[in-house]
Amino acid sequence: MRINEEMHYLWRAVDHEGEILESYVTKTRDNAAALRFLKKALKRHGKAEKIVTDGLRSYPAAMRDRG
Repeated sequence: MRINEEMHYLWRAVDHEGEILESYVTKTRDNAAALRFLKKALKRHGKAEKIVTDGLRSYPAAMRDRG
């Protein structure tokens, strides 16, 4: 998405019913951004039974870094 002519990326956490749990906007789409988003979502909503992603390689790297 573009905000003030700059590219930004929207990260969303959605539950099994399709409800949006968490939204996060970043200027980068890298490991650090994925890690911040995962930490924020899991802190607020607890441990996830299953995590499904769009295939971005930053997610597995962030999950390994998270512990």
